[in-house]
Amino acid sequence: MLFFLIIIGAPIAIALGGSSALWVYLSKSVPDFTILHRMVMGVDSFPLLAIPFFILAGSLMNEAGLTSQIFNFAKAVVGWLPGGLGHVNIGASIIFAGMSGTAVADAGGLGTIEIKAMTDAGYDIDFSVAITGASSTIGPIIPPSLPMVIYGVMASASIGKLFIAGFIPGLLMGLALAVMVAYYAHKRHYPRDAKFSFKQLGVSFIEGLPALMTPVIIIGGIASGIFTPTEAAIASVVYALILGLVYRTLNLKKLIAVSMETAETTAVILLIVAGASIFAWVLTANQVTEKFAALVLGITENKYLLLLVINILLLIVGCFMETIASITILTPVLLPVVIKLGIDPIHFGVIMVLNLMIGLLTPPVGMVLFVLTRVAKIPFDRIVRATGPFIIPLVIVLFLITYFEPLCMWLPRILFAK
Repeated sequence: MLFFLIIIGAPIAIALGGSSALWVYLSKSVPDFTILHRMVMGVDSFPLLAIPFFILAGSLMNEAGLTSQIFNFAKAVVGWLPGGLGHVNIGASIIFAGMSGTAVADAGGLGTIEIKAMTDAGYDIDFSVAITGASSTIGPIIPPSLPMVIYGVMASASIGKLFIAGFIPGLLMGLALAVMVAYYAHKRHYPRDAKFSFKQLGVSFIEGLPALMTPVIIIGGIASGIFTPTEAAIASVVYALILGLVYRTLNLKKLIAVSMETAETTAVILLIVAGASIFAWVLTANQVTEKFAALVLGITENKYLLLLVINILLLIVGCFMETIASITILTPVLLPVVIKLGIDPIHFGVIMVLNLMIGLLTPPVGMVLFVLTRVAKIPFDRIVRATGPFIIPLVIVLFLITYFEPLCMWLPRILFAK
């Protein structure tokens, strides 16, 4: 029933809740109020408060006009390299990742500035759009990350550890994409877009310091134990409001509009989480997760082979299903399998999120592709062809973090040793 409802285009929350409600009705032995009880219990979670605050903080940063300052600083740092603006695109996304927590916000916010700057400098539109889309997927890997908040709640895993575990993989994604940009720059003779200047670097750093402090506040606060992830989200909103008032880019009208947009986005996400909570309970009550784990482990208990199968499954799912929905549906099913294999849930969370980020660049449900279609004003099929090659370095990083656990777990083990 779940997959039937998804195929006919029903909203994910309705598909999850409706299929679960049907089972409750047919079982006859479970009271009807169980549905509402489980849904309410699913969203009655303190860590989930991080979602609206991180969304609001990212939107306020955009309204405060900080994206251009981030771009200018990144240009001063790496703009002198061959294919400079391609590297700037990646660097700006890495910095912005420490603010927004979503790939779509990166593609829609920074993407407008990046694509215009690159095309004005003589880069072809296909390359500009492709690197913008690929670099935006770094957003939910480097903390903060909305998908990791959802995974942490569904898996009962430490969100702070998940955030820190994504830091090195996010930097690896940036490095892999930079290699790809260097290849295209050599092949197509792209120019160096700026001369390296310590003076310009200093000026852009000072101008961009308020924006650059946001990732420091969030990541530093969590890593040092000053903030929980939820408290860090609240602190980032307060900081964004202060910047908006200092720069005089925020007014009451903009604040209301951003707040309403945040409320709407949060409501959609939490409705999916509520539906997933009752669905996960139905799976558990029927021992579906245990039976699935036994079935998978009955085929092979080779950890590396099963990780390959799970990666392929997640890459396929990412092509057809939105990120939050994929996490809420698949986490209760796959987590028992990976735990029995001896894989840390934190490690698996980073693997799952990176898989689904790659899905944002693949048709037919690649959300980043649709955003870029609107931003760049070029056809969807052209964007699909342009971004295709840039999926390769991301997949390479995916397999690196899958089979070399310290890339994810080294930092959390050091910082959370106590």
